This record gives sequence, structure tokens and C-alpha cells, in this order.
Amino acid sequence: MERKNGFNTRLLHDKTSLGYAQREILPPVSQVNAFRYESAEELERVFQHKSAGFAYTRVGNPTTAAFERRINELEGGVGAVAASSGMAAITTALLTVAQSGDEIIAGTGLYGGTIDLFRDFEKLGIRVVYARETSERTIKSLITSKTRAIFAELIGNPSLAILDVPKVSAVAHEAGVPLFVDSTTATPYLVRPLELGADVVIHSTSKYINGGGNSIGGIVVDGGKFPWDFKKHGALSDFSKYGKLAFSVRLRTDLWENFGGCMAPTNAFLSYIGADTLGLRMERICRNAEALANALSELSDVDVNYPTLRGNAFERLAKSELGGRGGGILTFRAGSKERAFKILNALKFAIIASNIGDLRTLVIHPASTLYLHSNREETEAAGVFDDTIRVSVGIEDVDDLVDDFISAIKTSL
Repeated sequence: MERKNGFNTRLLHDKTSLGYAQREILPPVSQVNAFRYESAEELERVFQHKSAGFAYTRVGNPTTAAFERRINELEGGVGAVAASSGMAAITTALLTVAQSGDEIIAGTGLYGGTIDLFRDFEKLGIRVVYARETSERTIKSLITSKTRAIFAELIGNPSLAILDVPKVSAVAHEAGVPLFVDSTTATPYLVRPLELGADVVIHSTSKYINGGGNSIGGIVVDGGKFPWDFKKHGALSDFSKYGKLAFSVRLRTDLWENFGGCMAPTNAFLSYIGADTLGLRMERICRNAEALANALSELSDVDVNYPTLRGNAFERLAKSELGGRGGGILTFRAGSKERAFKILNALKFAIIASNIGDLRTLVIHPASTLYLHSNREETEAAGVFDDTIRVSVGIEDVDDLVDDFISAIKTSL
């Protein structure tokens, strides 16, 4: 049996790193609006999808396509579509399968921006039903004849709840419903959800995939295995001739194209080269996050949440699904909002900023920022309280990080 190459080797040397027109080792940046054709007939064939080619960057661009192929290969999908942001990716992915009168089941503990988006879905006539917990039992009890998709974060941001993908996908598929997974906080380095039963994977590429905090983007990857029922999923009925690829085709040629939420070519390039070091960064980030979580858990005056900590509710899933790693985010409760702010302001290396997945350690007070528009029930379901601090751990020397946080915590008393 041929030995399977490791993550970093595959990342740098699999098919998507080959085949550029002038033998470049990276995809060139096609920072253009439109593409020249020698005849009207040739351009017509491109518009009719009868001939390969690019016509207008809103509907396709070589640099963006190279990035899409790379992430699709990493996730093991049949096709990927890159969007202008993670929120644009979630929006177009779900609207591809849901229309007015339909329902979506969503896990609680979602990112605040996603909760805000789902309020807009309600205005479009799409009801979002929140699961008290994203377990197979709870999900099963909520599925109705109107359910068109189940959406959940693989590692909740910032709840850090881990989705049991095999069990939840089994319940979803039994009911003829696809499972959409936001795997932003996990990345394909920790887990490939399509292999565990998920049907669609979504990333905010602005985070760990890019890694440098220099470009906004999102991506949707289709597993291509879900057996669509076109009577149930009426939003896909006009694309029934594509069978299991109906989702990908409608997403690209209808919703994504018409909404205009394309990823800019330069952002695609920056995210492509950022992904080169995804494996190295995630290895270091996860190691740093676990070390920092362990160090802070020894303090008596803060309450730390991190999946691999002994006794954590998701310790088992971190081992079975994430290979014993807990990701790059941890949270802790300081006792009061006032003390949380003192800690944030006293940190030397951690930057107060509203992002995750950067090379640098970033911190934020979620209740006063990311969940500003959420009610108490929504924030507490996300593991957010008035004294919660979220830490997106970076690649700094871990001893410096530990000293910085312990010092800030002690001086806040």
C-alpha cells in the first residue's frame, strides 16, 4: 500500500500546486475586471458554460479559482466557491438550499455575527430553529417537514463546544437533511468534516487559513455526496439535472454570481500563500493554547474553558475527532466586567482586536463587542458572560504568553 503523505507535504505538493500557465510556483494575481476574447462566438460559449474560460471576475477569476481548488483539495470536496467574507459564504450557502417558508436548524453558541445574519433570514421568511445543544437527540427532536439544512460550528466560537459530526450527520441524513459545518476554528489541519459525514464545509478564510490578518474572505466546499430530494429542496429544483452536484452548480451560477459576493483576486492570492504555513501555524498555535490554558487553570481566581482540559465536557470529542488537540481559542471568566477590562488593558503582547486565527495573540471582551446585539439567552448559550475574555492564541514563545497573562491577571486584583 502506498504511504499517504503528511498534511504539510500534501499542502505544498498536491495537484493544486501544479499547472500554472507560465510554470509559476504560485498562481499569478489576475487583478483584472474582464478577459479578452478573439471572437464573439468564443465569449458566447464561455457564457453558456460550453467552453472553459473566464469572462468577468465577479463570476470567475484564475487566481480565485486556484485558491478554490487548493481548499477543495484540502477538504476533500468536489468543488469550492470563494466568497468576499465568511459571512457571505454562510449566507450564499444556506440560501442555496432554503427559501421562504423553509426552516434551518442551527446550533446554539454561534458567533454573534451569524446570529445577526439569521435574524435577517427570518425577515426573508426562513425560520431558524435553535438547538439547545447540538447533540443528535436534540437535533432529531427539532427536524420537521420544513427543515432544509442543519448548520453548526465544528468548534464553537467562543463556546468551544465540539460538534459530534458522525452522530449529528447520521440523524440529519436519516431525515433527508444535509449537514452544513462551519469549520473555521478547526481548519482542515485538525479535521476534515466531509470524511466524518458533513455535506458542506464553510470557512471564514480571513482567520486561520489566511493566518496573517491581511485579507477578508470565505469559502464553501461541497462534499458532492448528498442525495438531494428536489421536491423537498425546492430551491434546487431548477438544477435537478445535475444530481448530487446541484448544490455546487446553483451556488456558483446563481446565488453567488447574482449576489456579487466574489473574493477579490488579491485576497485570494494572499490567502493562498497564507495557507502554505497552515499546518505549521496550527501545530504551534494548538500547543501554545493548551499550555496557556493549563497554566491559567492553575489560578484560583479565573475560570478557564478549553476543550482538552481535564474534566472539560468536550475532552472526549477533542480526542476522538480533533486528534487530541483543542484548537487555537480559549476563554476565561475574570469575575466581573471591570476586572476583565483591567486584564485586557494590562496585557503587553496580546492585542485587543476583533479577529481570530492571526499569527499574533488577540484578545477581546465578547459581551461588549461581538455580542452587542444579542440577548442574554443567546450570549450565555455561546459561553459569553459579562466577565468573559476570549483569547485567540498566536505563535509567540509560549513562556512569554504565560508570563504576560499571569502578570495581567495578578495586577488586576
